[in-house]
Amino acid sequence: MSADGLSVIVTGSASGLGAATAINLAKGGARIVVNYASSKTEAEQTADACRGVGAEVVVVQGDVSRDDDCKRIVAAAAPWGRLDALVNNAGTTKHVTHSDLDGLSAEDFQRIYAVNTVGPFQMVRAARSLLEAGAKAAGQAASVVNVSSVAGLSGIGSSIAYAASKGALNSMTLSLSRALAPLIRVNAVCPGYIDTPWFEKGRGAAGAKQVRDMVVASVPLKLASSPEDIAALVCFLARPESRSMTGELVRMDAGMHLAG
Repeated sequence: MSADGLSVIVTGSASGLGAATAINLAKGGARIVVNYASSKTEAEQTADACRGVGAEVVVVQGDVSRDDDCKRIVAAAAPWGRLDALVNNAGTTKHVTHSDLDGLSAEDFQRIYAVNTVGPFQMVRAARSLLEAGAKAAGQAASVVNVSSVAGLSGIGSSIAYAASKGALNSMTLSLSRALAPLIRVNAVCPGYIDTPWFEKGRGAAGAKQVRDMVVASVPLKLASSPEDIAALVCFLARPESRSMTGELVRMDAGMHLAG
């Protein structure tokens, strides 16, 4: 099956996994709302790539931690009269060694939770009526895909605050999957390491290379997952092929959890 005719919002889709997801969906024929918080140039590049494969695209600036921005992002899809999928990909972190408890402030926690946990909730709340309209039009449930992390399953990752925020997102995925059925199904993808500029921005080029090399050496599949690798799973959960799935936390980590 293809994504022909789907209407989808992908938050945080200026670069990395969000951009790969938007482009994958566009190649299948979906209409896309591309969202960014501050990277306008990159967002326009994502939009151009989507248009290059014939997709209808709207680009909207908005910080998902702000409820009014979430409503504005969703309003960009309102002319379509429906949403078939919402991909909550926008995320943030602070890179702090887990043993450095003084490296995280209450404000750090509040900002990370605001984007990674509260943001997806606000997006779902804002999009609910359009998602339900999409479900009724299609005769099957619309989809919410929360981009989480193995950090939320294992208490690892860039900081304790980040891991905690993703653990909360996982729990919220389960709650929402019950609350919104049968018209909306809700699943989460829990990637391990993804080979994007995320770590370089937080740790510098040398630190990012160290992380990548460590991951490749330690995971059973001996590879660093690309954004396109993870996007394939995100898009599967967004599309009708996965219509029997809800309340799932799907790990994709090149076998990292097997390595301990």
